Amino acid sequence: MHQAHLTVTQHTTADGVHVLALAGEIDHTTADAFRQALTADGGSPRHTVIDFHDVTFMDSSGINVLVAANNAARTDGGWLRLAHTPTPVLQLLHIVGLDDVIPLYPTLSQALAAQNAA
Repeated sequence: MHQAHLTVTQHTTADGVHVLALAGEIDHTTADAFRQALTADGGSPRHTVIDFHDVTFMDSSGINVLVAANNAARTDGGWLRLAHTPTPVLQLLHIVGLDDVIPLYPTLSQALAAQNAA
């Protein structure tokens, strides 16, 4: 049995948007790393874009993290957006209905540009 691996790169834009770029697999062994990256600096950022471009797999553990992050952002008057979502992850989001709850964008730059229009 292999151990899933997830790499998280993050930065904050000049206008305060927390950007996470994920690479690898999101499952029960990596969900905590994903959750911790979303709550960096002790709290949930109000505005977050997650770039899924290099995610090869996600299961319900990732869905749970996304639901919690989206709820926390909305409670705080913010938002969560997803970018570059690969087909297998997109299909999972569609099955559970999250594609109707969390906005999806084809690219990171489009997700960031949308925040300027919001």
